[in-house]
Amino acid sequence: MDQSPPEKLILLNHEPNGVAIVTINRPDSLNSLTKAMIVDLAHAFKTLDRDESVRVIILTGSGRSFCSGVDLTAAEDVFKGDVKDAETDTVVQMERCRKPIIGAIRGFAVTAGFEIALACDILVAAKGARFLDTHTRFGIFPSWGLSQKLSRIIGVNKAREVSLTATPLTAEVAERLGFVNHIVEEGELLKKSREIADAIVKNNQDMVLRYKSVINDGIKLDLEHALSLEKERGHDYYNGMTKEQFRKMQEFIAGRSSKKQSKL
Repeated sequence: MDQSPPEKLILLNHEPNGVAIVTINRPDSLNSLTKAMIVDLAHAFKTLDRDESVRVIILTGSGRSFCSGVDLTAAEDVFKGDVKDAETDTVVQMERCRKPIIGAIRGFAVTAGFEIALACDILVAAKGARFLDTHTRFGIFPSWGLSQKLSRIIGVNKAREVSLTATPLTAEVAERLGFVNHIVEEGELLKKSREIADAIVKNNQDMVLRYKSVINDGIKLDLEHALSLEKERGHDYYNGMTKEQFRKMQEFIAGRSSKKQSKL
């Protein structure tokens, strides 16, 4: 009798440069999500948010697809769950995560998988990737933000077409509309995602967290209130800095400038 332990469906890998990779690992089911997987994903993002060694997170799927949505054999268990339980809600935990999240998308990101992609901060897609909203096809009411976020990213008319017709949004169109940042060959997907992560890691970590926060919080507001939010947080940031911190900032900038000049 085979006594080998069951394969983990959510994989978490820490790389030495401060990058963590989260992989949805149910390839035989195109990474469809059970209730337990949703809880484990939420826990992974909550854990990574608290882990000070982690600076950037890459989220991807194993096999041919990113995520084909909720496993409909578990639909009642998932959809009738406690919608107010933020601790076990994958998208809530992704949105609460202070660290930048890069989505590495291959194959299909369907419905809940589409919503998880929308919760990422930066998207890299392999050629041929498709984003598909099947809520109207199967009579599922959206609850992870697809009905509200997509229109704000790609425009309301295009979002209506994608969602009401349940036709795929191709990676190429998604890139043109500003939803996907980069399209790459299949074999380059994680390489490109790591390149972006490495570029983020090289920057001031405190400011990366603050900058992500003010962008993500501000986009929920009208421009007037968003600008006020930026001004308020900037004021608080500089008021909290000591003379020594200002001195180090000036020295760092001066050092960078001298290095650039020496290369000319």
